[in-house]
Amino acid sequence: MACISSDGKPTESGIKLLRSLESGLRSPEEVAKYTGLPLFRVRSGLRELAGAELVTQKGEGYELSDKGDKLIGSLP
Repeated sequence: MACISSDGKPTESGIKLLRSLESGLRSPEEVAKYTGLPLFRVRSGLRELAGAELVTQKGEGYELSDKGDKLIGSLP
């Protein structure tokens, strides 16, 4: 499950993960529960989004970066 497409934009699953972080810091388990996606896919997706600088890891949790927050704000 790729979260970033070849053109650098988030895929549908990437958007789900980003939206799950709109309310703040969440653990991968919380993101999985919120999105309904399997935990192993959530973990790999969050790593991919972190590599694209759309989320940042803080301890065991993740939150939107400024770049991710701006991107989510521009989506319909």
